[in-house]
Amino acid sequence: MLEASAQWGQLITILIMAVALGLDAFSLGIGIGMKGIRLLHVLRMSILIAIFHVLMPLVGFYAGEYFSSLLGQVTSYVAGGLLLLLGAHMIFNAFRSGETSFMDHRTFTGTLMFAFSVSIDSFSVGVTLGMFRTDLWLTLFAFGLCGFLMSVVGLLIGRRVNRNLGEYGEAVGGAILLAFGLLFIL
Repeated sequence: MLEASAQWGQLITILIMAVALGLDAFSLGIGIGMKGIRLLHVLRMSILIAIFHVLMPLVGFYAGEYFSSLLGQVTSYVAGGLLLLLGAHMIFNAFRSGETSFMDHRTFTGTLMFAFSVSIDSFSVGVTLGMFRTDLWLTLFAFGLCGFLMSVVGLLIGRRVNRNLGEYGEAVGGAILLAFGLLFIL
């Protein structure tokens, strides 16, 4: 019974983290969608985001396993610190003013850069999860699916709503990662 409870706890944690990471794609997708985007570009961009939301934590996961073997008992503090830094960074970026767009989302290169930029935080979380030996395939599936679905929803909503909603989504994702960082440290 205790083992089943631990498995449910791990599943819930992975899903919450997947949603938190997907909020970045959601919030930035709203901004892109507000600039005007065709449905074909929504699909293309969301598929690339899903791919990066799988690849980045995969690389991070193996890096985390390596660091875990090096760090030993300090692992949970390092992992918690990484999540704290990542969460704080997401919150800071959410409220940073004067952000300029340096890429055209309609080009393949622009779409690739956008997908990479919203997935880079998945690498850090992958490092953290690699330190704790979570279920790799479940994690990758959840991250990829949430990244895809939340980017589709963000891009489609962006076609219809105002610009202020986007920054709050990234801030909420950052707050969730901050909370998990504190849980790992305490």
